Amino acid sequence: MRLSLVLLALTAVLVGSADARAAPEPPTGVETRPGDASVIVRWAPAVGAAGYKLYRSADGGPFEPVLSVAFRPAAYTDFAVTNGRVYRYRAASVGADGSESAPSAEAEARPRVLSDDEFLDLVARTSFDFFWAEANPTNGLVRDRSTASSAASIASVGFGLTAYGVAADRGWITRAQATARTKATLEFLWAAPQSTAADATGYKGFYYHFLDMTTGRRAGRSELSSIDTALLMGGVRYAGQYFGGASADEARIRALSDSLFDRVDWAWFAPRPPRVSLGWSPEGGFLPFDWVGYNEAMLLYLLALGSRTHPLPASAWAAWTVNYSFRSDYSALPYVSFPPLFGHQYSHVWVDFRGTRDAFMRTVGSDYFENSRRATLAQRAYTTANPRGFVGYDADGWGITASDYPSGYLARGAPPAVNDEGTLVPTGPGGSYPFTPTESLSSLRAFYIRYRTRLWGRYGFLDAINPSRDWVATDVIGIDQGPILLMIENGRRDAVWNVSMRDSVLQRGLRRAGFQRITTSTDDAPAAEPPALTLAPNPAAAAAVATVTLVVAGSATLDAYDVLGRRVRSFDAGRLAPGTHRVPLDLAALAPGTYVLVLRVGGRAVTTPFVRLP
Repeated sequence: MRLSLVLLALTAVLVGSADARAAPEPPTGVETRPGDASVIVRWAPAVGAAGYKLYRSADGGPFEPVLSVAFRPAAYTDFAVTNGRVYRYRAASVGADGSESAPSAEAEARPRVLSDDEFLDLVARTSFDFFWAEANPTNGLVRDRSTASSAASIASVGFGLTAYGVAADRGWITRAQATARTKATLEFLWAAPQSTAADATGYKGFYYHFLDMTTGRRAGRSELSSIDTALLMGGVRYAGQYFGGASADEARIRALSDSLFDRVDWAWFAPRPPRVSLGWSPEGGFLPFDWVGYNEAMLLYLLALGSRTHPLPASAWAAWTVNYSFRSDYSALPYVSFPPLFGHQYSHVWVDFRGTRDAFMRTVGSDYFENSRRATLAQRAYTTANPRGFVGYDADGWGITASDYPSGYLARGAPPAVNDEGTLVPTGPGGSYPFTPTESLSSLRAFYIRYRTRLWGRYGFLDAINPSRDWVATDVIGIDQGPILLMIENGRRDAVWNVSMRDSVLQRGLRRAGFQRITTSTDDAPAAEPPALTLAPNPAAAAAVATVTLVVAGSATLDAYDVLGRRVRSFDAGRLAPGTHRVPLDLAALAPGTYVLVLRVGGRAVTTPFVRLP
């Protein structure tokens, strides 16, 4: 009898265990992101779920499975929808044995054609979802890319720390949520081991490029990275400025921000002073290469110059600028060249370069914001000309930068063409939004309209697409998604700049680098209003007349450029008084074709295209 009772009790326990395994918890937090002919449905991962099933009701009809099989991850992008119809979704968890949980709460969506503001909201919000969902909430580390096996990227962490404040301001998360995630991240970074050990998290205040998502230790043999630490510190310094409240948690964030930054020994990372090395490892010491302009490392030098504890000498900025290449490829206006667009974007996430110039930019009458604008428009002109005949390259098909591509990961750019093999990347136009809002919006819409069913997913745009080779990336990458979100928000409302530019560290770095505000008291400063330029007749034969209108006096130059950005003719305009002036132009020496006429005066430039007739 006793044996029978024991067997009966054991059977009940086993049956109960099987029932528990057969009944995973239902998903929670189901929400939708409706767009034009698409709906992203996402939810929090459920305990015990091996996969999920999603059910949809259209216009009040019965719920039917979206797919007949279980799937992962905890999101689905539904393209089998019609604009204007109302859809309701509910998800269920599926156990390892195929059993299904009770359904989740329902979430509603109504796909529709979006206004420009609504579209930008959607792109920014879905990009933020990457940083929220792909982070370890315990230590704050953010995956490099959207695969479960991905290591953390410290640069992704820097973009994420910045994204949390932006998201709190937009109401996507609460300030309390942003505070908790930020504090957890900074606490981990402060407490993580810093030493010469091969499995440490960092050394001398710097961090290894990639870290294990769980332990936070060095992943593989990745290098101690100066540039990725700088991008991390961009987020750390932003957090210290954003969280200015009186609560103990916000005060702790500010203290950690200062402590983490003050620990970074920039001078140690300059074995060939005053330039900073690209990397260091305990196995091989410093890499034999240093950061020299122009590329994404402006932020690195500005932070290092602004350091209160381990600064670089002021001469570091001049050493950084000495190798600048000032070109006019595919542009009527010259610019400091760096073909991949990310080099014109990353530092601008945190630094507002509008209206301020270093010695180099004072010499050429530009600034780094304007420089990025020119470089971005030059790339757009390159893809419009499409000299290599790639599919998808046109006035809206641009964005050549570092990304995944059919053979792996590669830094690519143009002009001049560097590794250009036909891959286009949404972070190109997205990360350039403040410089070229009209062109960037048009390009992002083209990416969505042309490639929506292949390129759009739970975190917005996948990393890249190569229409010529019929290839689409499978992942989202943090260092590409971050600029999309943060530069859209900068371009729309100065979201990051309004916070980061308050930082005394950054302001000290700008001063020591020799940046000065542009004033209107000198002839080379921008006029209060831009000059105006027209040309008639247009098209023209051997002669034409340029009509120049100035609000303030200034020395004016008129130059003609061909479609490759080469200056082919200069015209004497001289110093002009305020008012309207007619300047005769002799075009006889120009070959028939299309040109751009550029008027420069008072630090400003305006252009007008014209055609020279045979």
